[in-house]
Amino acid sequence: MLRASAMTNETEIDIQGINGDGEAAATGIKFGEELMSFAEALAAGESAPLSSSRDALLAKAGAEVLVDASGVAANFQRMVRIADSIGIPVDNMETELGQQIRKELGISSFASAKNTLA
Repeated sequence: MLRASAMTNETEIDIQGINGDGEAAATGIKFGEELMSFAEALAAGESAPLSSSRDALLAKAGAEVLVDASGVAANFQRMVRIADSIGIPVDNMETELGQQIRKELGISSFASAKNTLA
């Protein structure tokens, strides 16, 4: 969705920001590196990195951005849990775009890739 949004808005991005590359995350996205660190800390669920990344985002971007980022993260958690609990299937994993993105991001290297439906 990030890629589609960037194309629609004619914004250059580097999708490798999703994989923890701070420079890539900052490409075309205001406060991208701080937002990436905050998102990673949220996903990891460890309080010290979360506190540190939250403070860095607040210092760099301000309270409004921090609140918006927190709201977006909470909404994604909600949507994923609802979809999982009612059995909404994932998108077709064999589309050309899906294959391209998985290759670019090296998704097959993640341990959880063994659980991916073929």
